[in-house]
Amino acid sequence: MRVFSTFEEIEAAAGEEIGASDWVEITQERVDKFAEATDDFQWIHVDQEKAKEGPFGGTIAHGYLTLSLIPYLSNKVFGVETEGAKLNYGLNKVRFPNPVPVGARVRAVVTVGEIAEIPAGRQLTMKYVIEIEGQDKPACVAETVVLLLS
Repeated sequence: MRVFSTFEEIEAAAGEEIGASDWVEITQERVDKFAEATDDFQWIHVDQEKAKEGPFGGTIAHGYLTLSLIPYLSNKVFGVETEGAKLNYGLNKVRFPNPVPVGARVRAVVTVGEIAEIPAGRQLTMKYVIEIEGQDKPACVAETVVLLLS
């Protein structure tokens, strides 16, 4: 795991792919719990019998479930140990090019984006490609923005 202790270390890594997380299986239990947390019970996610006859041949993960794994997966790839709080600021770009079938495994490939000075500290953009094991097309491509307060 890569650890950044200073803003200068992060700046030096801009544009660098810094690694991939371990693979994580997407279980039906995880999908069902996400459905409960978000009140999104669309049958393609939770109705295993109906989904067998649907367009994907079984249930699939919610796109936002895949996106929500970024904090967990990124903690396996890198850490930022600069002084001050770290706040999620938002997302610049998010796409879900490929559905994740329940039972598949995913991982995050992480690239350091840009780091910009702001009055309160730095604004860090990170780029994520959430891959599906054995598939060419990723499940999710996203740019996150984090505020690193001084």
